[in-house]
Amino acid sequence: MSVLEIMDAAAPTHVAHRDNHTHRDVNGGWLRPAVFGAMDGLVSNLALMTGVAGGAVSQHTLVITGLAGLAAGAFSMAAGEYTSVASQRELVVAELDVERAQLRSHPKDEQDELAALYESRGVDPELARQVAEQLSRDPEQALEIHAREELGIDPSDLPSPTVAAVSSFGSFALGALLPVLPYLLGASALWPAVLLALLGLFACGAVVARVTARSWWFSGLRQLALGGAAAAVTYGLGALFGTAVG
Repeated sequence: MSVLEIMDAAAPTHVAHRDNHTHRDVNGGWLRPAVFGAMDGLVSNLALMTGVAGGAVSQHTLVITGLAGLAAGAFSMAAGEYTSVASQRELVVAELDVERAQLRSHPKDEQDELAALYESRGVDPELARQVAEQLSRDPEQALEIHAREELGIDPSDLPSPTVAAVSSFGSFALGALLPVLPYLLGASALWPAVLLALLGLFACGAVVARVTARSWWFSGLRQLALGGAAAAVTYGLGALFGTAVG
């Protein structure tokens, strides 16, 4: 029986299994920069504003500090994320070019390499050679298979630096806006800003729990505790330094 016949015979089982056996996206292509940006924006700007507030500054100074922290942090996150993802993508493309050149210049060696890989995973030698031969007939398919097996990447699903930068900028700006928003709406005390930011941290943690399958209350309380601790420490340092400088 050929490889294709084996696959055709097993197809009904595969379809039924696939329909009832799904997984979450664990790569986190969009989740990591979005969550990191929102959490960073909330925590860093809340900590910045509480630290400045601890020094007994004016409301005007506190609002300018919050807006400056929002802008500086959002642009910094976007630039850093763009550079990081672009560098990673350039490295992957360079490695794909190397693999593509090897497939052109040494096709038999690459085919033998693929067969040996399948053999090492328990496939019978004869079947492994058949599979490697059939997969190697299409150069682009062969490149994709080798990239997945040797580099652990999908050539058709490389991360976008622009998407990463824009999502990081937007999520950071949204998170950093929360501590400033009560002042922009007319508040004159610090506690509404702290309360809104802490609620935002709890909500972000609870939303993340829907993806990670952790308890929503645990994830929310964890983020709230971390952000609250950062705000408390910076407020104390601001009060200490403000007194010392004054």
